[in-house]
Amino acid sequence: MQPEPAEDPKKETEIGEKLYYTIREVADALGVNASKLRYYEQEFDDLKPRRTKDGDRHYTTDDITLVRDIINLTANRGLKLAAAKVELKKRVTRQRETARLIAELQTIRAFLAQVRAEL
Repeated sequence: MQPEPAEDPKKETEIGEKLYYTIREVADALGVNASKLRYYEQEFDDLKPRRTKDGDRHYTTDDITLVRDIINLTANRGLKLAAAKVELKKRVTRQRETARLIAELQTIRAFLAQVRAEL
């Protein structure tokens, strides 16, 4: 029986532990090439990782979530880029509408709590 190999201290950090990730870390974590990430950045307006003064890309967890969604739509569901763009726009619209409705319901709840307190 062979001993188990020791943990590699240079092992990539799991997504979610840091504020920013390099393009290489994101590419490795998602199993895609860095060139594909750069291409998605050109194609999808919402994907805009921060840039350092040297021009290096720094992805946030929100950026990574968007890339995962793009990969899911294109690779797993078989959508073309144009269809994936439309689907993502629909999601954003639904999220904004949901946020608006939640805010409206919170306002109504506050009003009803005030009425209840006055009774």
